[in-house]
Amino acid sequence: MTETDKGPLRGTATIHDVARAAGVSIGTVSKSLNGTGSLSEETRKRVLEAVRTLNFRPNLLARSLHTGLSGSVGLISNDSFGRFTMPIMEGLEGVLSQSGIGVFMVNATDDAERERAHLDQLLAKQIDGLIVTARRADRRPSVNLRGIGIPVIHVFSQGEDAEALTLLPDDSGGARLATEYLAQRGRRHIAHVTGPRDFEAVRLREAGWRDALAMAGLEPGPVLYGPWSEAWGREAMSQLITDELPDAVVCGNDLIARGCADALREAGIPSPARVALTGFDNWTVVAEACRPALTSVDMNLVQLGAEAGHRMTEMIKGAAGSGTLRLPCTLVGRESS
Repeated sequence: MTETDKGPLRGTATIHDVARAAGVSIGTVSKSLNGTGSLSEETRKRVLEAVRTLNFRPNLLARSLHTGLSGSVGLISNDSFGRFTMPIMEGLEGVLSQSGIGVFMVNATDDAERERAHLDQLLAKQIDGLIVTARRADRRPSVNLRGIGIPVIHVFSQGEDAEALTLLPDDSGGARLATEYLAQRGRRHIAHVTGPRDFEAVRLREAGWRDALAMAGLEPGPVLYGPWSEAWGREAMSQLITDELPDAVVCGNDLIARGCADALREAGIPSPARVALTGFDNWTVVAEACRPALTSVDMNLVQLGAEAGHRMTEMIKGAAGSGTLRLPCTLVGRESS
């Protein structure tokens, strides 16, 4: 039997081969690849499976000429470590790839000129949309994105105005979850150790902590502000041990919580038996290495990226998008609480 008898050679399949393998029309294959039309999820999955099996490579130039779209989206970020951007990218790509859309990612590193240059490069590639993200959620882009002629979504970053579409984690709701969790387990003197006051996330998380305490009929414990670091967590917990030891601490991030845990262990104070701890971010490399392993709020950044992907797909087709949407966080329970 020849290769031709077995079917098309990998990488040489045509749209006709894909349609035949999936048991659909050529038009249905085209709609699946372009993310258009009203197709069932089962049909779209069957077509994409045939595309993967046959290693089909659509003619992107022809598709671009036909649709006026490049099949690509840009992502610009100043998160050089990728701590927040990479999970967002994972969710974004997972959704956009189902419509045959690729992502160009560039890093601006807090440099306005570099950000402008990267934006110009992305626009020169005729991208169909732009995602803007950052390493802190209250950061705004240093370049004006109004009037660039393509859809823009801010994810874990702030839009320029109310007309921009902004997707953020619900920081207040996440802190409320952690505090409610501790109160429901009988903790009555709950302190809050968090980051610098100039971060919006700090203000929102403190507000969520206070709301949950009020709902539980509890008086707020002390609030301590400092850097986002383990060293600050150790210093803050040492202060609490000296002044008045709480029976629980809601921490502003996982690094601070790990520092608190270290200080308790060094002082011979058992956790969670005497002092329960919760973190924020669910940075697993930190939370799982903490002793005890750290209960933490997960901002669900992969899901945030996926939501951006769904909305970008619709906006490329002409749907409108504006306003701020805060997606819920979840609490991941571990040994520290």
